[in-house]
Amino acid sequence: MKLRKIGNTEVPEIGLGCMNLSHGYGGYPSKEDSFALLQRAYDLGVRHFDTAALYGFGRNEELVGEWMQPYRKKIHLASKCGMQGVDGKRVIDGRAAALKATLEDSLRRLNTDFIDVYYLHRWDKNNVTIEESVGALAEVVQEGKIGGIGLSEVSAATLRKAHAVHPITAVQNEYSLWTRNPEIGLSEACQELGVTLVAFSPLGRGFLCAPELGLSRFAEGDMRLTMPRFQEPNISQNRELIKKLSQVCAEIGCSLAQIAIAWLLAQGEHVLPIPGTVKINHLEDDLVAASVALSAEIISKLDDLFRPEKIHGFRYPSLGMSEVDTERFACEQ
Repeated sequence: MKLRKIGNTEVPEIGLGCMNLSHGYGGYPSKEDSFALLQRAYDLGVRHFDTAALYGFGRNEELVGEWMQPYRKKIHLASKCGMQGVDGKRVIDGRAAALKATLEDSLRRLNTDFIDVYYLHRWDKNNVTIEESVGALAEVVQEGKIGGIGLSEVSAATLRKAHAVHPITAVQNEYSLWTRNPEIGLSEACQELGVTLVAFSPLGRGFLCAPELGLSRFAEGDMRLTMPRFQEPNISQNRELIKKLSQVCAEIGCSLAQIAIAWLLAQGEHVLPIPGTVKINHLEDDLVAASVALSAEIISKLDDLFRPEKIHGFRYPSLGMSEVDTERFACEQ
């Protein structure tokens, strides 16, 4: 894989989102199978690994932390604070004391004294200014506990406010063919400020590469059970787009996953996709995207096929939509 910058570091252009191993979708693999997947990713050249205090309410950090010990100095590690599990419930808390306490817990679970990029997982926008939260993280940068500050699910305006307090290394927002919101203003702001745009859920939470996904196929507790895009009639309408995407894949000779990730890589050198999976064969398929070159004609065709107004359903239920700070298209208002 080619290299892309995140902060002052260069990493291979496709990273790994580790959430799926412990959080979000249910049916989690064993520790041994999780280690095998992480090892295969490393062996194939992945060096940027992304986790969070929220994932598995700490279990994901523990898993990644244990596996990575032999490779820690070669791994670019990202984790997150500001949204974590408290007494079995998901809590958003952006106060300085809470962020610093979560960082200490993250360092302990990851068995490291340094995290390369530490994200504010959600801006606690109803209670704490972005300047206060970023100011607290700036203090732990000075203490040498984190290398850079990241934000997640924020708008261009919020990025600019935060960047004025302390340089922001990365913004992690959902970005894929069927979630184009970063294109409203955030992607441009990231390029202007030298901030990496880390694209989570680059495969549309699995839908872009497995259109057969639906409510009957999800495990108990799978977050997609509550997501409007996976509800009828939205999901059947969205499947029509995947049929057309499959035709483009056949035209150029690649898989659905590969074309989706290759399209993201073509959006600019500042974009770093972090697909996640629990299956090694899916991981291997994802990483081949680095060798898929898309012509300007194909990119234009994909842009048109997945215009925001053609996507049916919100990406989160109402509570989740209220918690993010991202720009919205007119069709989402």
